[in-house]
Parts: sequence; structure tokens; C-alpha cells
Amino acid sequence: MSRITAVIAEDEAPQRRALQQQLHAAWPELDIVAVCEDGVSALEAVTRHRPRIAFLDIRMPGVNGLDVARKVVEQGGLVVFTTAYEDYAIRAFEAGAVDYLLKPVQDVRLAQAVERVRERLADPHAPDLRALIDDLEARLRPQGDRLIRWITASVGDSVRMIAIDDVLFFQAQDKYVRVATADDDAIIRMPLKELLAGLDHDVFWQVHRGVLVRVQAIDRVRKDELGRHQLSVKGRQDVLPVSAAFQQRFRGM
Repeated sequence: MSRITAVIAEDEAPQRRALQQQLHAAWPELDIVAVCEDGVSALEAVTRHRPRIAFLDIRMPGVNGLDVARKVVEQGGLVVFTTAYEDYAIRAFEAGAVDYLLKPVQDVRLAQAVERVRERLADPHAPDLRALIDDLEARLRPQGDRLIRWITASVGDSVRMIAIDDVLFFQAQDKYVRVATADDDAIIRMPLKELLAGLDHDVFWQVHRGVLVRVQAIDRVRKDELGRHQLSVKGRQDVLPVSAAFQQRFRGM
């Protein structure tokens, strides 16, 4: 029998360690090939290892668990979500297409999830998970006043109010984040992961661990002489990196 591989992604270290230990106890033969602390590293691990199963926190910095789940499903894998929020989870999982675990994960509940996963691995007619993932994403997307509308940024020795509609991209630089508009640059101290949580994900895409870009501002994506993907932004001379984990965003563009 071929080995069954898994990836764990959880941004809180104590719960990440606990889930790994619980899985070792509940499913000793499971081969955990990567344990990730954020969505970017999870997406990279899934792309590299092509696991049969991924245990994913829905809300993670960088890339949320739903984006990682899409990659898992695209590669023919199964997903078990972990979440601290029961309110939206129950209805979404009633269809039985995937399983979920409420945090903190209980041993008995994990054992049930493991049994369900084993059954699905043996079922050649397992349901398509993509519609369920889309439904979850629609309900998790920031709405109304939860979206960032203004950025308070430093420009030299002054402070500037920048409308989010004027921002072309955000780029992490050391302890700061660069805010680029058509006219100039500014800096803010808000971490990129916090920015991402308050942005409309249909308007801004993460294309690299340290880059968020307005989709409408993207001019083109190309490879350099070393085969690395880069994108250019309309009206700017900047060339921004695109990591391998995010290249699938541009398929068919």
C-alpha cells in the first residue's frame, strides 16, 4: 500500500504542535510531510509535496486556508479544516464533502474525522469540493465597514491619508510596508497579514510572501532569464516578484 501523506497548516504554535501530536496518536501510519505556520508556506508545501490530505486552519496570515484547499483539491487531495468559529462551519459541512475540527481539537472528534477521511480515500466517487470552498469563501469575505478604506501613511516627516482606491500595491520591506500609488510611495507599520485581512480579495491579490497588488493595476507577468516570474504595474517602473505558490493565479490571463 502506498504511503498516505499529509500537510498541517496552523498559525498558532501551541495548536500546531498539539494537532501534530494528536494525529501521530490517532493515525500512526500517516506521513506528515510538512507542518506550516502560515498560508504562504502551506501553499508552497502543498505544491511541492502534493499531499493526499491537508489539515488547514481556515484563517491564516498570508494566504487563507481556502486558497490552499483549492490547490489541494486541484491535485486530487482531501481537506479537513480547523476553525475556532462554529457559526459558519456547521451548515457548510453538512453536505459531508469535507470535514472540520473545532479548536481546540478534541481527541474523540479527531478520531471521527480520521475515520471519515479513510473512508473517502477508499471511495473513487468522492464529491467535488470546489463548490463548497467557494461557498465558504463568499461567507468569509470581509463586508462593508470591515474593509479598509483609508491608509494612514508616512511620507518623509509628514502623515498622508491615502484612499485604498489609489493604492496600486503593498510591498513588505524590513519592518515596514511600502504603499505605492500612481504618484509616489509611503510607508506604514501595519504588517502585511493584517492588511490582507482588511482588503477585498477580489481587488487585491497576494502574489508573493511580501507583495499584495491591485489586480486592475497588473500590466503583465513574465519570466526573467532565470525562469522566475515577475509582474509589472501599469504606470510604474516597478518589477514585483511572483512566487511559485501564486503563479496559478495567472493561468489563462
